[in-house]
Amino acid sequence: MNYEEIFQTAKAEFLKRDVTNFKQHLAVQIDIIGEGEGAFYVELKEGTLSVEPYEYYDHHVKLIATAEDFLKITDGSLNAVAAYTCGKLKIEGDLGKALELQQIIESVKKKEKKTAKRTKRSA
Repeated sequence: MNYEEIFQTAKAEFLKRDVTNFKQHLAVQIDIIGEGEGAFYVELKEGTLSVEPYEYYDHHVKLIATAEDFLKITDGSLNAVAAYTCGKLKIEGDLGKALELQQIIESVKKKEKKTAKRTKRSA
């Protein structure tokens, strides 16, 4: 994958999240290393989400990973804490803010499971 494909895939995953109840400010820079390397940021502020293909120098936390690992984190197939523990994800800055981002990522996975259960019940 090239940088643009990585960015668009990650952005699409993040935009699935409902952040309307997130009232704090969270700025995360993502550094993709290896194939397709580049940087982009995710910002949550007052219930709005922005994902842009720029570096964010005044971030709370920076996440560093390969495209493959980061995209697995964004789609929920790889837990960020597990990725950090085994060295697939490097974190610079506020670990608490990184955990907030992980909770937002996981919120869609939980929502999808609830929807699937309701669909099975009504079938």
